[in-house]
Amino acid sequence: MQTFFEPAREVSKEERLWATFCHLGALGVFIILGIGHIVVPLVIWLIKREDSPFINEHGKEALNFQISVTIYGLVCALLLFVVVGFFLLPVLAVFWFVAIIVAAIKANDGKSFRYPITIRFF
Repeated sequence: MQTFFEPAREVSKEERLWATFCHLGALGVFIILGIGHIVVPLVIWLIKREDSPFINEHGKEALNFQISVTIYGLVCALLLFVVVGFFLLPVLAVFWFVAIIVAAIKANDGKSFRYPITIRFF
């Protein structure tokens, strides 16, 4: 039995650019300390989500990841009291940065990306 699949839709350069901004917007934590990593991707996603399913997918994924990392960071901060947090917090920070870069590259290539260990809120 032969199965036919619909060919993948070509993602425009503008869609790829906005999807990339959704991920790189998390670096807004360095601009708006404390909440920039959530606010910037949220604003981009809310403004551009209706323009393209590709941007919508990446925006939701970026936002879910940033909220998840915030929760993990709070848990690591609590674990500072039992010393484990001193080791986990830097590991989480490196993982956060590397995951954002990988996701931005995938988005710029027009590919889907799912962050690992992410709680799906949206």
